[in-house]
Amino acid sequence: MRSLLVLGALSLTLSACTVNVRPNLGLSGSSSNLITSVRPDRGEGGNYVIGEALRLSVTTRTAGYVTLLALNSNGTANALVRDAYVQAGTTTFPRAQDGVTYNVAAPRGLQRVRVLFTRVRPTTDLVLGGVYDGNRWNRASEAYLSNYAAADRDVQETYLYVR
Repeated sequence: MRSLLVLGALSLTLSACTVNVRPNLGLSGSSSNLITSVRPDRGEGGNYVIGEALRLSVTTRTAGYVTLLALNSNGTANALVRDAYVQAGTTTFPRAQDGVTYNVAAPRGLQRVRVLFTRVRPTTDLVLGGVYDGNRWNRASEAYLSNYAAADRDVQETYLYVR
C-alpha cells in the first residue's frame, strides 16, 4: 500500500514537469568539438524582456576566432561580433574591450544565437541580409565555414526567448 502511495505521488509530480526539447537544428560543421559550451547568462531558453542586457558565454577547447550571429523570430539576422580572437576557455560577450552592450530588442519570441569558430584568422566575411528560414540560415553558416578545414572550424547554437 505504501509503495502505491509513493508511486502515485511520483507520477503526479512528474506529470507537472515541463520538458523542453530543442529542435534538430541541422548544424553542419560541428563535428570537430572545438566549442564545448554556448550559454546565455540566464541559461539556454532563458527569458528576457525587451531592453534587458544579455551576456553570452562561449567556451572553446583552443584559441581561435569567434563570430556571434543572432536570428530573430521574424527571420532577420545580425552579427553581434565578428572574428573576435579568444583564448581557450570561457569568454563572456560582450567583452570590456568591445565597448558595447547587448540589449534585447524586438521582435518578441524565440531568438537563436549561433557561434561560428575557426582556429585560423578568417579571410572571408559573412554578409547577412534579408529574411532567413532554417535552411537559408544553415546554408549561410556552412558557406562561411566551408573555407576552413573541418578540424579548424566549429559551429554551435543556443536560444533564448524575448518577452
